[in-house]
Amino acid sequence: MRTAVRRAARATGQLTAGAGLALLSYLFLAVLLFTAVATLIVIGAGVLPETVLMLRGMAGFKRRRVAAWTGEPVPAAYLPLRGGLGERVRTALSDPGTVRDLRWLVVHFGYGWLLAYVCLPLWALGLVVDGVWCGLFRRRAVVLPLIGRLADLDAAWSRALLTPTPEALHTGRLAERVEELTVTRAGAVAAHGAELRRIERDLHDGAQAHLVALSLRLGLARRMYDADPQAARALLDDAQDQAEEALTELRHVVRGIHPPILTDRGLAGAVRALAAGSGLTVEVRESGRTQAPRAPAAVEAAAYFVVAEALTNAAKHGGADRAAVELTRSAGALRVRVRDEGRGGAREGGTGAGTGSGAGGTGLLGMRRRVAALDGTMELVSPVGGPTVIEVELPCAW
Repeated sequence: MRTAVRRAARATGQLTAGAGLALLSYLFLAVLLFTAVATLIVIGAGVLPETVLMLRGMAGFKRRRVAAWTGEPVPAAYLPLRGGLGERVRTALSDPGTVRDLRWLVVHFGYGWLLAYVCLPLWALGLVVDGVWCGLFRRRAVVLPLIGRLADLDAAWSRALLTPTPEALHTGRLAERVEELTVTRAGAVAAHGAELRRIERDLHDGAQAHLVALSLRLGLARRMYDADPQAARALLDDAQDQAEEALTELRHVVRGIHPPILTDRGLAGAVRALAAGSGLTVEVRESGRTQAPRAPAAVEAAAYFVVAEALTNAAKHGGADRAAVELTRSAGALRVRVRDEGRGGAREGGTGAGTGSGAGGTGLLGMRRRVAALDGTMELVSPVGGPTVIEVELPCAW
């Protein structure tokens, strides 16, 4: 009896939410009427996309309720409302999802109220009948479970009305993919611009400054060579030091573009070199298809910079003394997992212990942009107190 009452109470909550949504849909009819009139007189056409977004929100709420009751999500497929006003209005009118949601709104207004009303007498009858049936005869409840059947019926009808056709679902997924790629491309362009500015700054402030100083010392040495050979040799010694510093700066810039160690030793060797020079106790592991051919240069470079930034953040911001790097090669991807035992609290765009804020927009945001440019994914888990775990997956055809 207690089990039947609990399930009936949960089903009643589901049906009550449906009745409330049906009431809201009745009120929404006034909004639809206003939108239709405003669109017909053209002046208020801008209201239409906003009304469609409200309709999508109501349908999305019902999808979440059905998913919570049944344990299975209800798919959604909409064309994105973006661009100018004319394009947004055309998309709102031509989107099959708008017609589907309107049909659900009208039908749900009827069965949402009906099922909620039927639920009320079942409670009164069930408490009496099932109370006697279960209490005296020790049998299973027969009336209260019908309330759960009503909630099942509400979920089934809503799922049937809200589920898009396979063609609409495919179109919606393509639209979402295009929007995602648009955002990714914008991030990649921003990351590329930041990288170019970083290289320009490094060349201007580093190698170029040393080369200018080198040129001045060589000019002075040439003028002083006949009059004061000793001073000229001292200037030449300074010029040699300047040349070595300029070479060091150029190597640093080259490593920022594409580390030569990747070409010479591969990703695993380059990561081990990073670990050795990080100042941390780092364990590097490889798993998966260890005999697979090397990944494309862009994929290896992205993985290398992810590890480099993560270890730098762990040592500089996270206060860690130990870390672990795992490289996994699967059938269609390269996965990188970096874990450090620091104090955690890292977050993108923030000031947490492990955020990092390197020049040119690097740090966690720069890492995500670099990964997204290759259509990869990045996950960050960094609770306060640690540990911080960064997992990156890069698509890769071996």
